[in-house]
Parts: sequence; C-alpha cells; structure tokens
Amino acid sequence: MINSASMLGVYRRAYGECPRGVIVSMAPGRVNIIGEHTDYNDGFVLPTPIDRRIWIAAKPQGGMNVSLYAADYNERTSFQIGGIEFDEGHPWANYVIGVADAMAKRGHALGGANMAIKGDVPIGAGLSSSAAIEVAAAKAFARLFNLDINPVELAYIGKSAENDFVGVRCGVMDQFVGSLGRSGHALFIDCRTNQYEHIPLDPDYRFVVVNTMVKRELTSSAYNERRRQCEEGVRALRKRLPDVVALRDISGEDLERHRLDLPDVVYRRCRHVVAENRRVLEAVDALKRGDIESLGRLLYESHLSLRDDYEVSCRELDTLVEMARRIPGAIGARMTGAGFGGCTVNIVEKEHANEFNEKIMEGYRAATGISAESYMS
Repeated sequence: MINSASMLGVYRRAYGECPRGVIVSMAPGRVNIIGEHTDYNDGFVLPTPIDRRIWIAAKPQGGMNVSLYAADYNERTSFQIGGIEFDEGHPWANYVIGVADAMAKRGHALGGANMAIKGDVPIGAGLSSSAAIEVAAAKAFARLFNLDINPVELAYIGKSAENDFVGVRCGVMDQFVGSLGRSGHALFIDCRTNQYEHIPLDPDYRFVVVNTMVKRELTSSAYNERRRQCEEGVRALRKRLPDVVALRDISGEDLERHRLDLPDVVYRRCRHVVAENRRVLEAVDALKRGDIESLGRLLYESHLSLRDDYEVSCRELDTLVEMARRIPGAIGARMTGAGFGGCTVNIVEKEHANEFNEKIMEGYRAATGISAESYMS
C-alpha cells in the first residue's frame, strides 16, 4: 500500500538522504461515470475519483536542476528550470516537465528539486494516470516553492502540460477531478464556466471498473482527429447559427435541422456530443433523485453512441458491456475514457458487486483469452 510514510522510504532509497523536509503530494485517478468527449466541446462531465493514486515525494535543492526518479520503472532523468526540453528517452517524465513549463509560463518561480514518483493508477487504461501525475506534480511544485495556486488553476496547469507539451488535445475534466474530486461523490463539471458540484453517490451501489487490458496511446490514436471533426462541425453550423461557440451550444433539434450541411461522419460525431451533454444533465438529476435505474439506462445509451456515432469503442469493450447486461445486479455499463481500449464502468448493486466481478472476469477470459483487472469505486 502506498501512503505518505511509504513515499518517504521511496525518497530515501532514491536519493540516499534523510527525508527530513520532504513533502508528499498525491492525486487520484478517475473514472468518468458519463460525459465522454464532451469536455473539449465546452460541455458537461460527471467523473468520480478512484482509489488509485500517483504520489510524489519531493525536496527543494539549490540551483535550477530537477531530478526525477520513477520507482515503478526504476528510471531516472533530470531537467533544468529555464532550459526545459522534451525528454524523448523518458516519456513518463514529460508530464512533470510539462507542468514545470506551464507553471513557469504563468509566472510562478520554481527552483531545483529532487522528486520520487510512484503510483498504482493503471497506465493506458483510461483512468487518467497522466492527469494524476500532472496534478500531483503541480501540487508538489506549489508546496516546495510556497506558491499560492488554487485548485482550479492547478487543473489548468495540468491541462496545459498535456495540451501544449505532451501534445494531447484533452479537455480539463481529468485534471479537474484530480485536483477537486471527493471520495464517495461524483463531480459534476461545467467545462465552460468551471462551475462544479459534488454529488453524493448512493452507498447501496458500487462502480466496478473493468480493464480490458487493451492499451491505447492517445497521441497516436484518433483522439485528436475526433476533436478536429467536432471543430469542423461547429464551423459549419455557425454559418446557420452565428451564436454557436462550441457543440455545447447546439440542441438536438438544431443539429437535425442542419444535418445536411455536415458530412455524415461529422454529423455523427456532433450527434454523440450533443446527446451526451443531455445525458449528463439527466444523470445528475437521476443521482439527486436516487433513480439509479435511469442512470443505468443512460450509461447503456452512452456506450451505444460512443460505439456507433463516435466510433471509439472496440471489440473487447463491447464484449464487457454486453456481458454486464446479463449479470444479476448490474444496472448499467459503458466504456469510459477516450476509447480504443481501456475500461468499462459498471453500476452494480453493492450486495452483488463481488459476484458481478467474478462472473465478468470469467466471461471475459473465456470470450477473449485475456485476463482483465477490476477496481471498485
């Protein structure tokens, strides 16, 4: 188990010095209950943090050199504040380097440090390990150098690192929940206004996350292509609807009225986003009313939309969702994350959660030959 005390030991072994004066920061991974590919369209999302985290133990040093040690890879590298460059040999380090770059560009004064990094957020599973390390790094730099940075700015620093340094054109959802998420609550986020609300989750149900073990690499996937298609749709629709800034501003009726102005593939991308924004608002209402059955129905609808309109699912994800429909106690399921692999999120009655977990693991192994992993939230 990783915690603050164990991270002091990680730091001591990495740098061979007493951990006196070492600070420890942490940020969780997340599972998105509903609201996929809506954040970069100024829309709505509903994630919740999971019990998997990235931890950083750090201590200030003289000069401008930042040393990094990744315990999970047993790798070391370093970079210079004021002379920041992309680290081709250590891809994991660029999430920290990008954060330092974003903070420096915002006028925050950084200096040298030693950092030891360890975590248990699965890499490439769609549970936002990249945002977790970005937020943990931003928190660490802020504490090391006494910087007054609020949680929303921390999230945007992480987003800037991923967009401008790593090269993934993600929205702000993942970093937002890493910075502001609360255990046992969903975090409803308006990605245009940054308004957010913590919504209690029903304790009689569990969110079971199942990892297909199919890895996806966002920077080499169709993720950025999907974003460009959404932007193409906005440009075309703005000719008819001048007040449109993003797909957030389009109603389903408006989209259908002007669908012939769009190439079919762009229309289908837009249809997913427009409908998904509506589903998020309905999901928030369902949670507040305690209507878990309606929430489950919305998850199934979201998956079909992601599979057919946004085309970011895969055989393994579809297999898991169809299996969930047949297991007692399962209320809803869908792929979660950017897609092309990663995980499904399943709403399961608490009393059936262990049975559900066993059955879906066995069924998935029989259907695919792959041993999945699962996590509970």
